Amino acid sequence: MAETSASTWSLGEDDYRRIVEHLHALLKESNGRCALLVDRAGQLLAHAGEQLQFDPTSFASLTAADFSANDQLAKMIGEPEFASLFHQGEKESMYLADVARRVILVVLFDQRTTVGMVRLRVKQTVLDLTKVFDEMFSRFAGGAAPGGGVLEGAEDEIDKLFGG
Repeated sequence: MAETSASTWSLGEDDYRRIVEHLHALLKESNGRCALLVDRAGQLLAHAGEQLQFDPTSFASLTAADFSANDQLAKMIGEPEFASLFHQGEKESMYLADVARRVILVVLFDQRTTVGMVRLRVKQTVLDLTKVFDEMFSRFAGGAAPGGGVLEGAEDEIDKLFGG
């Protein structure tokens, strides 16, 4: 996959719908509580499952920092990266996985399932989400104008406001 900067792609409505469908399927198959998709800059892109009982903005930022720190640890021991991370608590656990080298899939789960089941189901979801993101990145890799993105038309509106 070609390296793509965050400014060269946008998440359209159809992309978002497909992503959330994959997250819901993952939760159903793994019996996880909720799934989040966070970009490497710490922005929450999507959420599915139970209502979050914490600040999602802070969580997304900390998730990106956690993954970045672990990437550096991997390099220190001679690994190119850690593709997934697992954090186990007394009651709650989380599994994090790299998607398309651009975003992080986070699954929060409790004793209703096992890390093995979550890990198994995450593997297929990562493949499915990678396809979605590869398609999205390829649309913008050739300089195509974003269509249907969250900020679509914002530049025109700003120009109108300031007489541009």
